[in-house]
Amino acid sequence: MSQDCRILDKKDGTICLEYHPTNVGRHEVLMNYEGNPCEGSPLQFLVDSHNGKYITAYGAGLYGGCSGKEASFMVVSHNERDLSVSIDGASKLDLKKEDLKDGAFRYSYMPMNPGAYDIAIKVNGKNIKGSPFSSKISGVGRKRSQIFLGNSSEYSLKVMEADMVNLHGNIKTPKGSVETCFLKKLADGSLGISSFTPKEPGQYVVNVMSGEKHINNSPFNIKIGNDEVGQPGKVKISGSTEKAIANSKNILTIDTRDAGYGGLSVAIDGPHRSEIVCTERKDNIYTIDYSPHEPGIYIINVRYSDENIAGSPFLVDVQGEPSGRLRETVEKEIVFPELVNVGDNVEFVVRYPGTNPFDMEAALTDPEGSCELCEVVDEDDYRYNVRFQPKMKGTHILSIKQKGLHLSGSPFVYSVGSQSSGGFHKVQAGGPGLEKGEVNTENVFNIYTKEAGPSTMAVSVEGPSKARITFEERTQGLFICSYKVTKPGIYGVHIKFGDEHIPQSPFKVNITPDSVEAKMVEVHAFKDRGLQVDKPSTFSVNLNGATGDLNCTLHTPCGGTEDCFMEEVDRGVYAIRVIPRENGIYYVAIRLNEAHIPDSPFAMMVGSVAADPAMLHASGDGLDFGKTGVKNKFLVRTAGSGSGLLAIIVEGPSKVALSCKEVDDGYEFSHSTPVAGKYMMNVKYGGVPIAGSPFLCEITESRPGAGHKPCPFTETSTLVIETVDKKIGHVTTKKLRGDATKVLAKGAGLKKAFNNRVVNINLDVKDAGHGMLNVGMVSEKGNPPVELAYKASGRNAYALQYKVNEPGDHTLSINWGDEPIPGSPFCIHC
Repeated sequence: MSQDCRILDKKDGTICLEYHPTNVGRHEVLMNYEGNPCEGSPLQFLVDSHNGKYITAYGAGLYGGCSGKEASFMVVSHNERDLSVSIDGASKLDLKKEDLKDGAFRYSYMPMNPGAYDIAIKVNGKNIKGSPFSSKISGVGRKRSQIFLGNSSEYSLKVMEADMVNLHGNIKTPKGSVETCFLKKLADGSLGISSFTPKEPGQYVVNVMSGEKHINNSPFNIKIGNDEVGQPGKVKISGSTEKAIANSKNILTIDTRDAGYGGLSVAIDGPHRSEIVCTERKDNIYTIDYSPHEPGIYIINVRYSDENIAGSPFLVDVQGEPSGRLRETVEKEIVFPELVNVGDNVEFVVRYPGTNPFDMEAALTDPEGSCELCEVVDEDDYRYNVRFQPKMKGTHILSIKQKGLHLSGSPFVYSVGSQSSGGFHKVQAGGPGLEKGEVNTENVFNIYTKEAGPSTMAVSVEGPSKARITFEERTQGLFICSYKVTKPGIYGVHIKFGDEHIPQSPFKVNITPDSVEAKMVEVHAFKDRGLQVDKPSTFSVNLNGATGDLNCTLHTPCGGTEDCFMEEVDRGVYAIRVIPRENGIYYVAIRLNEAHIPDSPFAMMVGSVAADPAMLHASGDGLDFGKTGVKNKFLVRTAGSGSGLLAIIVEGPSKVALSCKEVDDGYEFSHSTPVAGKYMMNVKYGGVPIAGSPFLCEITESRPGAGHKPCPFTETSTLVIETVDKKIGHVTTKKLRGDATKVLAKGAGLKKAFNNRVVNINLDVKDAGHGMLNVGMVSEKGNPPVELAYKASGRNAYALQYKVNEPGDHTLSINWGDEPIPGSPFCIHC
């Protein structure tokens, strides 16, 4: 039940809100200024009954914290003499008290040991409501691992929109306020809303626009009942919420079936990192495995619909044996790089073990988009010296490829005539040593810091054995790193720049034993380009006498992993088939006894070979800064880069509404969020980051108090579109994409025709997206019909008419776009 608040102007620049709650329980206060939510809105609080002598306690220190860090809470009392506060737990603590002179007292404490601490707040010797409070303290060196599962907050609009370009939307709540809508293509291909977390029952109206016009069936009406409102208190959890074993699978089962719409997130805080993965999700029941790296006290936060579920946070005593993991760190002080000017002779040295010098090529793209090949000099031990001479000032893009495909880390950004603004996110790292490795072998990777500015760089390798790390600095800002370990297992390679992890760090690397047999395996008839979507590609693997378990996996451009179909066709010879489902660069990993065979993983290009991420350029203020509540725009220029999958991935303290509009030389993106903070914006093309990605965008409040509270977890928002081929300097027309399988054809004219009589067929295309209708008809003798025509017969419907004058069978073909509709071609007897 809602009620209005009374607003009182205090004439001193502040206002007073007055309200009289009539029910106990959780309340929300929604505050808007000129139609926009104020900072912190909605405010949530609990209302309880009292007898006139009230006392209130609140603050994070009542519920949890980290050992070695101060925690605090507030107590408001009408009479200090009747008040007593004490704390008891894993260690003895000093409780500090500060009188704020207005009936409020601030209490603080610093726990040195992890565990549960009971905070008792009493009046006249009796506990207040909620006392004793249980504060759950995690171990020293708080590290967070998290997973976000948004399936329960997704709502399908039950309409097929193959193209996300030009789509944007909003949602009107039952109270009439209009909020940004987060659109998403769901797993079944339909258009839907992500992060749909209704706060009240009633009718929600969703408007989805393509440009300035509503799409099919928009606006959409969503009726939400009381049981569908997100209710964290109805989430049920079972499993390892109190005790767990380090380096073993500990299972949590979370049931959200009765909790309405909401996003589920699980975060584990503790002295060491934890592996966390959702192994099964079925009917809104989630099975989550987590494995802390070391014993200790950990805290598990489970939130649903932006609130903690009952019992959360959970204090978990992780037992078991220490992993024995060893960590080795090497630090390097990075000085400010020398300025590179026009006409300078530049050398760019990288090392890529396992490559063939005859397959290597490099090219430099200048700010105007002109591309020029570079000289590649083969040096010792797989080192390549790329030489070039820039001819103009500005940001250049350096591409280093093998067999026409970018190597790990490429393309590189190279500034000429000026220095980059710098930052940890400008560091680029790549090489086989960050993807796979072998014991007693130098596992090599490259680090490029020229665009990041001066700072301290630290490289750490953590795993079952101590690593020997080496640094080789060839030119300013270019480092060739290697590490050698003696035991197999999973290792973490941590690269920090100014105490911040660079993008994708820490890297998880599987180090395998020295496998002589894996090196005997050969691949034949592997096709690495010219492949098409939904068309199978087959190759063979010959073990050549090697024995063991052969495994083949396919890594997709969008980051997924699939098992490949594999069949033994002869003794020691296997046929392997892969079916790509999207354009981009795929990697086929082939292992024998968990060890990669030579040259694995194998790269293959699906779609146009012209789809080159080095030819894309992103620009605009929306990449670097923006305001809350408004559309912050940036442009991705795709002209000359072929067609492929373009993905925008934004990570930050809130979900971001992403929309896209097609322009002459590329695509204009806009993002909007109600929460101020720093957002990492990743731009990928065919699964490869474009030059300069990721971008660090700082969002500030559009005006003081206009922002919402940030989420305690990192939120991820994604928009993926399929680009069309655009030529530089040419205007391209929009490519229509529809789903022919959703076209419904009805009418007697699909089965039988009558000589010299007009026959009718009705076509319903409301769920088929945007497409072009193509109709053709021919008789057994190859003659066309006397009449064949169609016209629109209403919104999303067509009326088709034909007349034939030859007896026998006629073939009617109906295509929506480039694909036949269900049942086409139809055989019609006259």
